[in-house]
Amino acid sequence: MQDVAFILAGFLVGGVVGLTGVGGGSLMTPILIFFFGVKPHLAVGTDLLFAAFTKLGGTVRLARARLVDWRIVLSLSAGSIPAALITLYVLHRVGPANPAVQSLMTGTLGVALLLTAAATLYKAVRGKTLPATLAPGQEDRAARPRHWSLPLLLGALVGTLVTLTSVGAGAIGVSVLLIIYPLLPLPRIVAADIAYAVPLTLVAGLGHASLGSVDWRLLALLLAGSLPGIWVGTHLIHRINERVVRSILSVLLAWAGLKLIAI
Repeated sequence: MQDVAFILAGFLVGGVVGLTGVGGGSLMTPILIFFFGVKPHLAVGTDLLFAAFTKLGGTVRLARARLVDWRIVLSLSAGSIPAALITLYVLHRVGPANPAVQSLMTGTLGVALLLTAAATLYKAVRGKTLPATLAPGQEDRAARPRHWSLPLLLGALVGTLVTLTSVGAGAIGVSVLLIIYPLLPLPRIVAADIAYAVPLTLVAGLGHASLGSVDWRLLALLLAGSLPGIWVGTHLIHRINERVVRSILSVLLAWAGLKLIAI
């Protein structure tokens, strides 16, 4: 029965990721910790690989729809992946199961969820309504960052946060993209966010696997639900009221963040 619950949890989170670009670590890690009693370091490590494979499925779908701008993905990866490797090195030196590291993970995870909730709610309530498509000749302009250093610096921040908590590549990543590329249409923002999270979470997840922080059977069950879930979500991306979904999601994330800080 618990196996079915894991598959259903994977489907739910995969669907939310496909719809909004948010939900991989933001939802799955708290679900694993609170509802299934998984230890924080195993929840983070398993969720990173869960996010990598789930978002890979979404990236394939979005790439076929020609929504992924690979220049943006490369720019963000140039900052986030080196930051992830440095964070993994630190975790390797101190040990992921160390009580102090566990406390740091849960505390940082709680703060990251609150930031994610705030970013998600702001986008739902006050965010600008961007055009769904670009006018002819606007593609190059929309794909230029406000400043060349921003993808590297903000990418490094997200890379560190994702490696430590598995949270950040969703709502925070979308918020970062909205800051750096204000003219980019929302479907392309979500597509870039999902695509650049794949190499980041894969590197971070494999690093955690080398530390013994991945439950492979649990990962397989979650993926059995999430891969069809994200396929459904990406097909509904133009048909669901994004503000309603993000508003509900922000409340759930804030609740999970406060509970983690209180641990």
